[in-house]
Amino acid sequence: MISSREGRAAVHEDMPGNDGLFGPGSVTWRVMGEPVLMVGGVRALLLQALHPRSMWGTAQNSQLMDPREAWARLGRTVEFVRVRTWGTEDEVERIGRRIRKLHSKLTGLDLRTGETFGVDDPENLLWVHMGEVDSYLDIARRAGVPLSRGDADRFVDEQRRAAAVVGLDPAGVPGSVAEMQAYYREMRKHIWACKEAREGLLRMFNPNVPRQLLPLKLAAPGLGMLVVSTLPRWARRMYGLPGLPTSDLAATMTLKGLYRTTKVIPEKVRYQPDALRARRLIREYEESARLVGLAS
Repeated sequence: MISSREGRAAVHEDMPGNDGLFGPGSVTWRVMGEPVLMVGGVRALLLQALHPRSMWGTAQNSQLMDPREAWARLGRTVEFVRVRTWGTEDEVERIGRRIRKLHSKLTGLDLRTGETFGVDDPENLLWVHMGEVDSYLDIARRAGVPLSRGDADRFVDEQRRAAAVVGLDPAGVPGSVAEMQAYYREMRKHIWACKEAREGLLRMFNPNVPRQLLPLKLAAPGLGMLVVSTLPRWARRMYGLPGLPTSDLAATMTLKGLYRTTKVIPEKVRYQPDALRARRLIREYEESARLVGLAS
């Protein structure tokens, strides 16, 4: 019997626009399927939480702070990233339209000033977007996923297409590693760890998980320590944690070990169905390009 996820991957095969935002020639497809990037997804949440308005807007409009509902919300976020990365053009457009419509109706309260702000404020959207881009790229490079400097710049540039899905103008989104670094240097003047962000950090080490995910509770402290250690030093200090170079080195060595370990697992087990399909299409694309090169 074919699982629902395998079925979703299978229906892509002969559809026009089935490569979605990226396709087999993209760095995104080469990177995003690696299991070690799950660390990047959690890292992104901690980084995103350092923008108070982004944190307040999320906490005030969702069940994020309710341990009983947080996992359902996390599941919806994972599904959004899955569709945005691997989905067809139609699937990406549908989920993007739904997200933009939802965000346009939500407001948050700035707990410093009492001002009401829109959740879809471009500054908030951009901060959340860049938290993902920086986290996925940082984890991939430190784990040893093969990426040149040019590949890293291409990855950041490709993610501007993802930024458009949530309503950002790609022209105003950093499109290279250098532009992303400059963005963070500027934003560090305006962010800090609010109470809700610190509470979220603590819950990561002792999560309230559904019964079927109980083993994750045992793994949470170790995973939490790894994720925290991968944050930029300035981010760790904002959370009141040590920002030592030795922590960076230890985290990098652990990520390299995880990546090497997953590579010995058979591909059909190591990758999710969407990533398996992408890897097959990447091989076909590269073989086609090789043949064209030989013929020219």
